[in-house]
Order: sequence, then structure tokens, then C-alpha cells
Amino acid sequence: MKKKVFHFSGKPVNYYFDASFDALKNIVPIASSVIITDENVFEAHKKKFKGWATIVLKPGEQYKVQQTVDVVIDRLIELGADRQSTLIGVGGGVITDITGYVASIYMRGIAVGFVPTSLLAMVDASIGGKNGIDVGVYKNMVGIIRQPSFLLFDTSFLKSLPLSEWQNGFAEIIKHGAIKDATLIKQLQSNSLAKYKKDFALTAKLVERNVMIKTKVVLADEFEKADRKLLNFGHTLGHALENTYELSHGQAISIGMTYAAVIAEQLIQFKGRDTLVALLEKYGLPTYASFNIAKAISILQKDKKKTKDAVHYILLEKIGKGVIQTIPFVTLEKIFKGI
Repeated sequence: MKKKVFHFSGKPVNYYFDASFDALKNIVPIASSVIITDENVFEAHKKKFKGWATIVLKPGEQYKVQQTVDVVIDRLIELGADRQSTLIGVGGGVITDITGYVASIYMRGIAVGFVPTSLLAMVDASIGGKNGIDVGVYKNMVGIIRQPSFLLFDTSFLKSLPLSEWQNGFAEIIKHGAIKDATLIKQLQSNSLAKYKKDFALTAKLVERNVMIKTKVVLADEFEKADRKLLNFGHTLGHALENTYELSHGQAISIGMTYAAVIAEQLIQFKGRDTLVALLEKYGLPTYASFNIAKAISILQKDKKKTKDAVHYILLEKIGKGVIQTIPFVTLEKIFKGI
């Protein structure tokens, strides 16, 4: 196990790479900890949870809502959780989002840590302190930025993942390369999803590399005033489509990146659209798709990143360099209709 410590707003966050879930008992006391997970993770790894107080939720984005939060809080009260308790989210992005959000409001805030079990959660959702829930079709409309005490990365959890969840994670990995790391894009081009699924040492290195990309961005701009906005590449349109069409996060973001590349091509002469689209398709992700443009624009007009009649959109100047552009909704609609 390899430990790295990073300081966000003066608070240390311990990262444990190449770790085993068994090490968790050495990080937090079992007696004062409560694990939150979902049915899929619990059933696939039941032995790991023996001895831990565990709240098991139904899996899926549709449960990332206030009603689930209320259920968790009721259960915490039943378990006697207090201000000395630690919540531990063991699961994918839905679980880490809910756990982090509950920990921030239960008794006005208790300690929280994450053990991400999906590739998506390992490289993206668990990092950076964003925690929240959805309201209708509006993704993460309610939430908070609050860092966990620790992150434990145990890649053995990936062995139980279906192919679709691997693809989900690679959408965010490709995003990181597209906005910050052209060399990572080349590495992904020379490898394949099948190879990463077989070679867990290679995958562990890939996870750590992506964790570090996102962590460095967040350290420089924890509360999303500047460069952290780049991490939203593909998410502006992607979030508008995700809940509307019941897409996985990776599918939605992949489509969002495709259209962001088209927009960048038209507005700032980006030359790498074909390269990006080919890589997304290589990793089994959707690219071009038909969608209700009027409905998507309507959702974007309520996006957290909008300002009056425009929205802050993340585009690519080149592969490996993302930029922030303010685009009027009328311009977006015109481009979408022309594709």
C-alpha cells in the first residue's frame, strides 16, 4: 500500500493506492464507522463487509435523490451514529455522492471516507469533494464541496465489474487526457480496454495517473472558480442527456465530448475531432446521437454553469488543452441543428 497526503483548504486527505479493503480497519475504527454501499457491491463482496455496520441501498442514478438521503439519515439515527462516527462510501459514484452529502449534513457534519469500487468512481467521482444529489432531470442540483478524510483504492473491486462499467470509467479517463494530458491519449490509443481488463498492474497505474490529474486540478482550484471548470468537458450537454434518456454517465459524457469537439471545431478551429471520436469508439463509447435539441437547451438554461443567455462551455484548443468559452444558447442551438 502506498500513501500520499494532499491538503485541501488546510485539511489533509489521505490517498491509499494499491491498497486492500482489509486495510480499512487500520484507517478507521470499526466500532464507530458505518459503511454505505449498494446491493450490487454488497452481493459481489459480502465477505468484505463482515463485522462492519452497513447500510445497503438500491443501485442506480435514479436513487441519488433526497428520498434516499432521508432513508440513510433515519438508519444512522437507528444505529446510534454520532459526531464521532465516520461514514464510508463503498461503491460507485452514486454511493460516494450520497455518502459525502449525508456526512456533510448529518449532525452538521461528520467524518467521511471513500472506497471507490467502479473505474468511474476511482478516477473521477470520489475525488475532489463534490457531493450531491439530483433533482428530477437536473444532475447534482443540490450539493456541497467537502473533502473526505481518506480515499482507499483497491483495484480488485474492478474484477466484478461488467464491461459497461469499464466503458463508463474510460469516458472520464479520455476526458482527463483530452483536457490535460496528450501523452495519456497516446497511451490509450496504443492499448485497449481488453488489455486493461486483463492487466491489473497496468490498470492500477492508469488509475493513479488519472487520480493525480484530477487532484492537481482540484488543488489549484478547489471551489471551481477557474481551471476546475475544465473537468466539466463533455458534462454540459452530457448531464442534460443523462437523466432524460436514462444513459449511463460515461455514455452521456462521451456524447457530450463529441459535440463539444464539434463546437470547438466550428468556434475555435480545433483540429482533433476525428482523433477524439475514434478513441471514444475504440473504448466502446457512443459518439454522435440524435436528441431533442429544444429539450436539451431548456435543461442547459437551468445549468449551474449558465449566465443569463449563455453558458460556460468547455472546449478543446488542442488534444491535451481544454479552454473555457462562454457560448450563447442561440449559438449552441444553431450548431446542434447543423450537425
